[in-house]
Amino acid sequence: MQLDQQYIDPLDKQLLNDIQWTFPLSERPYLKIAAKHGLSEEDVMRRISLMKQSGLIRQINAIFDTRKLGYKSALVAFAVQKDKLDAVALEVNKHPGVSHNYERHHEFNMWFTLAVPPEGDLKKDLEKMASLDGVIKFRLLPTLKLYKIGVKLDMVNTDPSKLTPDDNVKSLDQKKFELTSRDKDFIRELQKDLEVSVRPFDNSAKSLGITVDELFKKANEYESFGVMRRFAAILRHRDAGFTANGMIVWMVPDDKIDEAGYKLASFPQVSHCYRRPVYPDWPFSLFSMIHARTVEAANKIAVELSNFVGINEYRILFSSREFKKERVKYFVD
Repeated sequence: MQLDQQYIDPLDKQLLNDIQWTFPLSERPYLKIAAKHGLSEEDVMRRISLMKQSGLIRQINAIFDTRKLGYKSALVAFAVQKDKLDAVALEVNKHPGVSHNYERHHEFNMWFTLAVPPEGDLKKDLEKMASLDGVIKFRLLPTLKLYKIGVKLDMVNTDPSKLTPDDNVKSLDQKKFELTSRDKDFIRELQKDLEVSVRPFDNSAKSLGITVDELFKKANEYESFGVMRRFAAILRHRDAGFTANGMIVWMVPDDKIDEAGYKLASFPQVSHCYRRPVYPDWPFSLFSMIHARTVEAANKIAVELSNFVGINEYRILFSSREFKKERVKYFVD
């Protein structure tokens, strides 16, 4: 069931903006959202229910930091024979640690993220995938430095020319986080898609044998350590009207990469920004993701970003197909 954009009114768009970044950790979160917008709790629940049923809202849950949980992860680029692309994607997608997989316009035409649990062997799993019929070559691109991660699709502002570097990057508690078996219980509950009901957190608290306040206290603790990035709604980009999803890769001198990375991260239009390794056939060390409504808008954003950071050597790799997109489910069978 796809919800036509014409049925998304300005209030729906404002709600979507709000819950993408911070969904209230409250006994009655929909009542709290309603109070902010002068709506009834019933109206907010009805609106969010419809947008979930339509698929526009993919899910509402905790978004965890893969590495903080002890998982090993990397971005992988495959160069695949065109006539074997679908078959290779089908096999790659079977791995439970593959959360995102896209076709992109480039010699490396398949890009996916791969994560394995602490006891897993990422390189061994990748070697099996790379041996699939049709894979010509691959590049392993782990994160060397993270500058930003956090998708927020602006449903209200449609003018791509108004680029202002006004995003504040969260400062996190740098203490090492020691994960216990009890933490895994909390993570299993918090990663579940939140239901649309008057008291949606009650079932998770009951399952854990604690109060809702104790659940929120633990979630806030995870967020302060950076284990949980945020509790929020995730939208389906294309259903939300953002059909031009571009990975901008930048060729940056080593002595300027941190400066450029933090500058790019300061723009709300940039959802992800990472430093990754280079290869003789892949000289791009800085990666940033943007989401725009049109290719023209994405290109305009890229030009403005380029001018701001003073880096002219870049390429935009647009996703042409989505083979897979879902959250990794942590500590489940």
